[in-house]
Amino acid sequence: MSEFPKNAAARVTLNDGQTMPWIGLGVWETPPDKTAEVVKTAIDVGYKAVDTARLYRNEAGVGDGLRDHPDIFVTTKVWNDEQGYDATLRAFDESARLLKRDVVDLYLIHWAMPQQGLYVETWKALIELKKQGRVRSIGVSNFEKDHLQKIIEETGVVPAVNQIEIHPVFQQEALRAFHKEVGIQTEAWRPLGKGTVLDNEVIGRIAKRHHKSPAQVILRWHLQNEVIVIPKSVHRERMAENVALFDFVLTADEMAAIRTLDRSDGRMGADPAHPVF
Repeated sequence: MSEFPKNAAARVTLNDGQTMPWIGLGVWETPPDKTAEVVKTAIDVGYKAVDTARLYRNEAGVGDGLRDHPDIFVTTKVWNDEQGYDATLRAFDESARLLKRDVVDLYLIHWAMPQQGLYVETWKALIELKKQGRVRSIGVSNFEKDHLQKIIEETGVVPAVNQIEIHPVFQQEALRAFHKEVGIQTEAWRPLGKGTVLDNEVIGRIAKRHHKSPAQVILRWHLQNEVIVIPKSVHRERMAENVALFDFVLTADEMAAIRTLDRSDGRMGADPAHPVF
């Protein structure tokens, strides 16, 4: 892993030697017809990465927004109904076409979907895409420890990234520890907890002390835990705020205070062990 980031352009070194920005723009639920403009705005305020997926139906908008920016790091994901070796290869072809990229920086399995029994074959397809040079790095999203162990044991290839739900009320410390043990970079989706933690008193006190917003404190907390973040926004002011994280540092006491907010029932999204879609 790279040292802690010191600016918005800083990158973390993944287990395959590739590098990835610590902060990216999430475009979940960004309307397809608005996506290109949102992406252009994000680049203008300093973002170096964009995270999309087949499910979001806005890969084409991301591609349009990045047309003149081949240096921006792009992540996309294969959706559940396109899992399986051959189906995943076809899904990637379509994603690459929509993104207008010959090579995609990071390709993820969106969910393990263990009830389908296809995620190992899907992982093998990602390995093949990397061998072909069509993807720089491969990883997963919403994988639990047993899912990760299975694909590693069956292929010998460790995912570069696992993108999972993390925020102050659902911190996933055990899974993050396993990631560190085997060399997987943790990335957080929904890093602000759908905005529900922004009114938390602990976060508020820390924000006031640093003259920062609650969102900035939460995103800084992620970074100091060596977690990549992809906050979603369509507003220029909020985007700019979400990358302005490098002129303050949370103290050990402040990090410990946020740690106390963790709850066993804090998950807001689907359970990866029993996802229902």
